[in-house]
Amino acid sequence: MKNKKAIMKWVNVVAFGVLVVGGLNFLLMGLFGFDLFATLFGGADSVVSRIFYSLFGVAAVTLLCTILWKAFMKQKPTPAPAPKTQSSVQ
Repeated sequence: MKNKKAIMKWVNVVAFGVLVVGGLNFLLMGLFGFDLFATLFGGADSVVSRIFYSLFGVAAVTLLCTILWKAFMKQKPTPAPAPKTQSSVQ
């Protein structure tokens, strides 16, 4: 179980890093119309560029699934026991 958590931690860290790089590329595209990966790898239709674009999408889906899993699979808190009251029997 511990090993699985360590692997998932690294998957999430790598996915976050890939997503940051992709986000910065989209920032460049939005502000300046400059696609860094298309420039570096021979156009947006090149195989290498498409691999990177696919990695950005896979990273986004991975982190989205992780966030949703943690949000919906969290254990519901157990209600606190009701305080004991003294009965006033007279």
